Amino acid sequence: MKRIFITGLALLGLMKIYAQEQPTDSTAYKPRKLKLEEINLVSSYYKQDGNNSAVTGGTGTEKLNDISNAIDVRLVKFGENGIKHNWDFEVGVDHYSSASSDKIDLHANSSASSSDMRVYPSLNYIRENEAKGRAFGIGVSSSTEYDYQSFGGNISFSQKTKDRNGEFTAKLQAYLDQVKLLAPVELRGLPGTDDSGNASRNTFVGSLSYSQIINRDFQVLFQADIVQQQGYLSLPFHRVYFTDGSVHQEKLPDSRLKIPLAARASYFLGDNIILRGYYRFYTDDWGIQSHTAELEVPVKITPFLSVSPFYRYYTQTAAKYFDGYQMHGPQRDFYTSNYDLSKFNSNFVGIGLRMTPVHGLFGIERLNLLEIRYGHYTRSTNLNSDIISINIRYK
Repeated sequence: MKRIFITGLALLGLMKIYAQEQPTDSTAYKPRKLKLEEINLVSSYYKQDGNNSAVTGGTGTEKLNDISNAIDVRLVKFGENGIKHNWDFEVGVDHYSSASSDKIDLHANSSASSSDMRVYPSLNYIRENEAKGRAFGIGVSSSTEYDYQSFGGNISFSQKTKDRNGEFTAKLQAYLDQVKLLAPVELRGLPGTDDSGNASRNTFVGSLSYSQIINRDFQVLFQADIVQQQGYLSLPFHRVYFTDGSVHQEKLPDSRLKIPLAARASYFLGDNIILRGYYRFYTDDWGIQSHTAELEVPVKITPFLSVSPFYRYYTQTAAKYFDGYQMHGPQRDFYTSNYDLSKFNSNFVGIGLRMTPVHGLFGIERLNLLEIRYGHYTRSTNLNSDIISINIRYK
């Protein structure tokens, strides 16, 4: 199959033509017709390596490469009564190659599972009454790949305080998924193996958040989520090896309750430095508890250039169903050797570069933003990865 990817540079020519045809509007009136507000083009490259693949029972290569490209288009219109209508359409295309997924068939030199493409469009609409500081939103999304299909929907409500320094937001999301039951090759046809048809997996998320401007230099946000999952929560091609040497298909409960609590703060240290802090506590009924702490420090070098070093630390306990290769006993009802559910800690460090040239990028005035970010991730289970992303904004 021929694969075509959208990249920021590939669309520059089209944008240059559009910019030449559309005169810059310097007036302050609010448009009555639907108007293009901005376009964001994001491309990223991700690679990882490790030796604890769940496909081969907690041991073996975790090599993976992923190329991701997305375009996000935002449109705005003001109605006769001053109501602001916002539309946000995004479509993303990922292509990845995975050495671990290729081991679903241990005897094949290369299988259909060695690479795949994921396509994920979404459409969101927000109706905003600026005079009352109130907004309602609704959205739909989908994600499609070879063995997975997901459909999502969301509704949201937000209300600002009378002084406009605080804002309360509530959001409900639902994801209805279908998982193709693709079992390890040696287990297909055996009694008790899930190896044909599809299974459902549903996720429901409720979120409450409150943001507050404390003063001109200090802002905070608090968020609480509750996540309920139901259905087939295992992955059918994950192997688990027991102490007797036998191999089995991963088996996990058909429900999971997750509760994340988070706080975010920004402090302006003078005119050129911002301190951004983030902390999250997470717990679920599978026995995992985790803590995340992150600090990012954007520093303005010139009015049009800033750099943002960042660091994130993460630690979690193991799920009660996890054990490593050939460590599960036959008496257990549920079992996995997926090291994402193991006890570990991780470090993620990197830097971002943000450019907003006064005359635009590449001579196009409306191309007013270029962001480049790089991060390096290490985990105590010997997994490591690198990611680099580029964002170009047309406005």
